[in-house]
This record gives sequence, structure tokens and C-alpha cells, in this order.
Amino acid sequence: MILGLIFALTLVEFHAPSGQRVEINPAEVSSLREPIDIKGHWGKGTHCVIVMTNGRFNGVAESCAVAEQKLQDAK
Repeated sequence: MILGLIFALTLVEFHAPSGQRVEINPAEVSSLREPIDIKGHWGKGTHCVIVMTNGRFNGVAESCAVAEQKLQDAK
């Protein structure tokens, strides 16, 4: 008999400043931060930076308050 493994992955949808959809796994989020724009690093319209456990950063158009609520709702 072959046993199947059911794996559920919850992704939360955000939007990049360009409008592109960004899907993020809440279990891999390390922190949320307000963007500090140094020499135009973050695109215009970036309202929150989502820091991932692997060290990567995702700039999103949603505010950090909205991003935090979306991540909490997914848990």
C-alpha cells in the first residue's frame, strides 16, 4: 500500500510597488520594517519591507499594519 502525504502550504498575497503579485509563506517571515530609502534602493510606493528567515527582503505596497494583520490572519 502506498501512503500519500498531504502537505498544506499557506501563502499570503501582497503586492509589489509595481502592482505585481507577491506570495509569501507566513512561516518564513522574520520581521516587518518601515522602508528607509537610501539612494533610491526601495521603489516608489514601498510601504513595508518583509524580512524573510533566509535573509531576503520583499518590498510591498501594503502598510506594515496591513501586512501584519494579513500574516496573523493566515496563522
